[in-house]
Amino acid sequence: MKGRGLDMKFKMLHWLSLLSLSLTLLVWLGHVITQHDPMVVVQNRGLRGYMRITPHRTEQFLDLHCNQCALVSSSGQMLRTGAGEEIDKFDCVIRMNNAPTRGFEQDVGNRTKVRVVSHTSVPLLVKNESYFFQQSANTTYVVWGPDRNMRQDGKGHIFNALLKIAKSYPKVRIYTVTKEQIQYCDSMFQNETGKDRMKTGAFLSTGFFTMILALDICDRIHVYGMIDDNYCSRANHGDVPYHYYEQGRLNECKMYNVHEHAKRGGHRFITEKAIYAKWATHHQIEFKYPSWSL
Repeated sequence: MKGRGLDMKFKMLHWLSLLSLSLTLLVWLGHVITQHDPMVVVQNRGLRGYMRITPHRTEQFLDLHCNQCALVSSSGQMLRTGAGEEIDKFDCVIRMNNAPTRGFEQDVGNRTKVRVVSHTSVPLLVKNESYFFQQSANTTYVVWGPDRNMRQDGKGHIFNALLKIAKSYPKVRIYTVTKEQIQYCDSMFQNETGKDRMKTGAFLSTGFFTMILALDICDRIHVYGMIDDNYCSRANHGDVPYHYYEQGRLNECKMYNVHEHAKRGGHRFITEKAIYAKWATHHQIEFKYPSWSL
């Protein structure tokens, strides 16, 4: 009996050794496959909420990380700041929609690493495609929009326009915000406000999608030209244009107040600013021109 027990113990040790060796081989094999199979690398890297638009429809996700980011608002607050040189020193400069730099370099800088674009602004980029997709070919474009415009079955007219650009300029990096990521942004808004965005008739702004993206890719965010949620209610607030490049047209605070109280279809700009202030208490976010008192 004693010999039989030793024999069983020996066999168990033998099988354990083989199992350990097999696991080691599997780990090594998995490492080799990942190193040599580019498709495996593509599937396991990047932010899955942002998918590249390519003629071949291959799954490529945004793979970008920045230490220090400058998030530049399109607000008239940027005028006469002289912040351009300071902005251009950051690792990544993030802009929105079709906000130009030419002619405003002294205040807003010249470099653009990432441009977050609303579906409504895509036609403006296409209209000036030689500038946005040839001269600014090093810029990464992240486009958001509702499924009816961004669907990929041939019926999404904004997606179709972007796909055409991707075919004409294959080096340009254009990403779409996925349906799942938009739902995530909706849930973020509801978690912070307690209100269902759709039921309250609100649309998230490009600024909201931009801030979410910046939190995803930046270690520290320096926000330029964005007012806080109390700015327009203060008696001594300044009157500035809604966009720095559209002077004499829309007033920023009037636009914000109209949208904030619209029953249907408005952006909740002021509410979004209150959300950013909350996020800044536990993320590395700094606001300049004007600075915020958190």
